[in-house]
Amino acid sequence: MTLKALYFVFLLVLLLTTAAGECTCDSGEGDSPSGDPALVVLKYKVGALGAILGAGAMGVALPLVGSRVAALNPENDVFFMIKAFAAGVILATGFIHILPDAFESLTSPCLPKGGPWENFPFAGFIAMLTSVGSLMFESLATGHSRRVHFGGNSNKDGKVVDEERDGEHAGHVHFHTHATHGHAHGGSLVAANGDDKVQDLSKLELIKHRITAKVLELGIVVHSVIIGISLGTTQSLDTIKPLMAALCFHQFFEGMGLGGCISQAKFKTRAMAMMAMFFSLTTPIGVAIGIAILGSYDENSPKALVVQGVFESAAAGILIYMALVDLLAADFMNPKLQANVRIQLGSHISLLLGAGCMSVLAKWA
Repeated sequence: MTLKALYFVFLLVLLLTTAAGECTCDSGEGDSPSGDPALVVLKYKVGALGAILGAGAMGVALPLVGSRVAALNPENDVFFMIKAFAAGVILATGFIHILPDAFESLTSPCLPKGGPWENFPFAGFIAMLTSVGSLMFESLATGHSRRVHFGGNSNKDGKVVDEERDGEHAGHVHFHTHATHGHAHGGSLVAANGDDKVQDLSKLELIKHRITAKVLELGIVVHSVIIGISLGTTQSLDTIKPLMAALCFHQFFEGMGLGGCISQAKFKTRAMAMMAMFFSLTTPIGVAIGIAILGSYDENSPKALVVQGVFESAAAGILIYMALVDLLAADFMNPKLQANVRIQLGSHISLLLGAGCMSVLAKWA
């Protein structure tokens, strides 16, 4: 519930702070077209809204229905390559698409001269803070969940310590008989204790997957709303056409990356559906907001530039951290991948292809 509240607060703040224009800098789009040209632009925006919605929904849904498609099942070897491609897309989104835009917004000549934005690289600073903040949040949240699930007496592997077992008898259960004052070891229970340990480690892994999915969605949602508003306020048909195609590709593969994380987290069906729906709707909502505020929105106003730059910096930091640490490092250091040269090589190539394709799209979006 906390993350959902943050999503809606973000939407409200972004809408309120970017609706008014105060700077005289030209927007670069020229005057809004009137008459029939304006209607054509609006039709393209509505079409873009539907196309982006469909692409995002398809991308995030594919991994969620993977249990019925062998290649898309998170337990399948091929899914390592698919997830590596999606991680490359997310990584390039942070480095190539969002972070440069954040620097551009926070160093714009339309910002007040001599202000703090002019004298310090806030975009990089905020991105660094959100990356470290994501790490701290994951660590604290995982630690809290671990203590809740396993209590205070848990060892480094997450296994609840049995006070009756220590030293040379660890892993055995003692049966005391008062008649002989002896004891016997329940060897048949050792395997059960081992199974318990595996189950405990699986729970910890599941907790981490769930935290990763929520944090990743937060970073993606922040960026998705901003690019949606950017498309909704664009009045150039020559800009809208390539931007629409680029955003469809962008949302599809970002959705696959997020959908893979949601699938691995094994949320309940209702929770998975809500997360998938929220991701699918964020960019179209941004487009709709952009269309609604078109008459009063000035993308070069100081407020708009600062808000957009700060949120884009934060989103870049989150996405870069999640792509490198939670998606790529987790999979590339997986013993299953490292034991298979074919999958390892395929994942490396997929990563480079995903990052490369998304980098090329920076020419249009």
